[in-house]
Amino acid sequence: MILSRYLFRKVTIVGVGLIGGSLGKAIKKQKIAKEVVGLSQKQSTLSAAVKNHAIDQGYQDLKKAVINTDLVVLATPVSIIHGMLSMIGPHLKRGCIVTDVGSSKEEIVNAAREMLPPHVSFVGSHPMAGSEKRGVQHATAELFEGSQCILTPTENTNRGALEKVRRFWTRVGCKIKILSPEEHDKILANVSHVPHIMSYALMEAIPESYLVYAAGGLKDTTRIASSSPQMWNDICLGNSKNIIAALDEVVKKLSGIRKAMSMADQKALIQHFQTAKNKRDKLG
Repeated sequence: MILSRYLFRKVTIVGVGLIGGSLGKAIKKQKIAKEVVGLSQKQSTLSAAVKNHAIDQGYQDLKKAVINTDLVVLATPVSIIHGMLSMIGPHLKRGCIVTDVGSSKEEIVNAAREMLPPHVSFVGSHPMAGSEKRGVQHATAELFEGSQCILTPTENTNRGALEKVRRFWTRVGCKIKILSPEEHDKILANVSHVPHIMSYALMEAIPESYLVYAAGGLKDTTRIASSSPQMWNDICLGNSKNIIAALDEVVKKLSGIRKAMSMADQKALIQHFQTAKNKRDKLG
């Protein structure tokens, strides 16, 4: 394999958990980069990532991890991405591209514009793949295959960098969508963030003693409540305006269903359920 066939010579993944580790394995499987480097605070995480063939080598030292890299992927929780942008900036070479995997985009894109030096390009990314499981031990090169990845360029985004990032996510198996950061956050509040919150709320509301009687329906509905509470705390705070607006709409619908039940209004109740079923059936 000659170097010219690689999309990048060196890729640095900041955070080598499930997403970062899976991305590293996919990069290596698809021969997207000659070298894959990981950055983590814990040596045990880096050792596990190397053993699991997610990275070629790992560093706890930020400067060593990002020096002379062509692409930095920020695969940390949203709250950490902000601070990481300012930390990596001084150590990135001219022409380096930075992207991320954050579930909320407007704040991250704005932070990147303010914190990264002008010789570095940033392209916001959100690969919509994952699992309720955590850790590099669950990483798989196939995690992104068939999933959507939303890119969130602005009018200031370097077009060459955008094309490279598009090719990058396509080669790990993603189907690409393009949205503005603002559109992304409004849509994701409805189709991802609120479903997770409702899953958490439902599990919190059910008396624990009842859980021994739970069957497949509850398990299917609340699988995502096993996701990281810290991660979803960060997402909720990072996209609070849109999530609250979407939650308000859900509360209205729940209130309508409750009213129909209290009035024994079968027509209204069936209409609520039929409207929801019709939408759900379109998901395939």
